[in-house]
Amino acid sequence: MHGVKRLFAWMIPRFDPARYDVSLVSLRKKDTSEDTLEDLGVRVDYLHRSKFDPATYPDLLKLLDRKKADLVHLHGYGATTFGRLVAARRGWPVVLHEHANLTDTPWFQKVPDKFLAPYTDVAIAVSQSTADFVVRARLVPRERTKVVYLGVPLEEFARERTPEEVRAVRARLGIGDGEFAVGTITRLMPSKGNQHFVEAIAHAAPRLPHARFFIVGEGELQPQLEAQARELGIADRVRFTGFERDVAAALSAFDLAVFPSLWEGTPLTAFEALAMGKPIVSTDADGLTDILTAGSDAVIVPRRDGAALGQAICDLAARPDERARLGANARLTGAKYDIRRFVGKMERLYDLLHETSRATRRRSVLTHDVGFLEEA
Repeated sequence: MHGVKRLFAWMIPRFDPARYDVSLVSLRKKDTSEDTLEDLGVRVDYLHRSKFDPATYPDLLKLLDRKKADLVHLHGYGATTFGRLVAARRGWPVVLHEHANLTDTPWFQKVPDKFLAPYTDVAIAVSQSTADFVVRARLVPRERTKVVYLGVPLEEFARERTPEEVRAVRARLGIGDGEFAVGTITRLMPSKGNQHFVEAIAHAAPRLPHARFFIVGEGELQPQLEAQARELGIADRVRFTGFERDVAAALSAFDLAVFPSLWEGTPLTAFEALAMGKPIVSTDADGLTDILTAGSDAVIVPRRDGAALGQAICDLAARPDERARLGANARLTGAKYDIRRFVGKMERLYDLLHETSRATRRRSVLTHDVGFLEEA
C-alpha cells in the first residue's frame, strides 16, 4: 500500500455517501498484491490496458457512461491523457492531480498535455514545487493550478499508544530495552535518498552504541543499499524490514524519524510522523520543507550530505528534551493535515465544478473563489 494507493484507501470511503458516489478506475491489470483497495471497501474497475493502448479510450468512455459520471478526478499520465479525452467528449469537469515534481516530462507526454490543457478545469499539486512542475512541464496555466496538501487519518496516527503497544512493536522489530531506534519508512528508489541515510548510519553508529537503525519499505534499490551497508561495515546495525502493513505501528517504535529525500511531492509518511508527534530529521528537499519548519518541528539538513544527517541524529540522540520539544510541535503541525479536511475540500470543489463548469466553459476556477483549496 504505497503512496497514492494509500491515499485512495483513506480518501474514497470518507466522502459523504448521501451526496457522492465515488469509485476508482484503473487503466491497468487487476491488483494482485497482498493488500488491495477492494479489501478496504473501495470499488475498483480495471480496464486491463497497457500503456499507449488506443483501446483505452473507448473502454473508458463506455465504463464512465455506464457509471453516469458527472466529474473525473485524474491521477497519472495515462489517466490524465485518456481521462481528459473522454471528459472533452462528454463535457465533464476535470480535476488533474499531480503527486510529484518529476522535473520534466517526456516529449510524448507534452503533446497531449498541450492539446488537453483547455480541457482541464483545475490542477491540484501536492506541493509548491509540484505546482511549478505542473505549470512548466505539464503546461497547465498557473491560474488553474492550486497547491492542496494531503493529510492522514488522525484517528489512526495521532492517537496515544499504550506502553504495551509500543513494547510489542519494538519487540517484533528486534529493538531491545534501552535501545535508541532511528528509522525511515520509504520506497527504496532514487528520489528517497536512502543511500545517504546509510552513509549517516556509518557516521552515527560508532558514536551511538545503543542505537539501532531501520529502513522500512521495499523497492528496486534494496540490494544496492544492503551492499553499501556491508561495505561500510554497518550491516549488523541497520535492518531492512521490507514491507510493513501497519505503518503507524512501525512509526510508533521509533525514537527518531528520518527523511533523507533528494526530491519529493509531499510524502504521506511525513504527515504520518507529524501526526504521531515524532521528532524528525529531514533533508531540505522540496515538498518536505513545505510542511516542516526548521527548528520548530524538525531538524533540517542539506540534501546528499550523509555526514550532516548523521550529526543531526547524534545531536538529537543526546538530547531527550529537544526530541520532546520537536515531537510536541510536530503533533501540533500534524493536526492541520487531517484527511477529512482534504476530503471536505474535494467535496466543495466537486460541487463547484458540477454546478458551474459547463455554464462557464471551464472558467469556474477563474470566476469563483476557490481559496478554500489552499487554506491551511
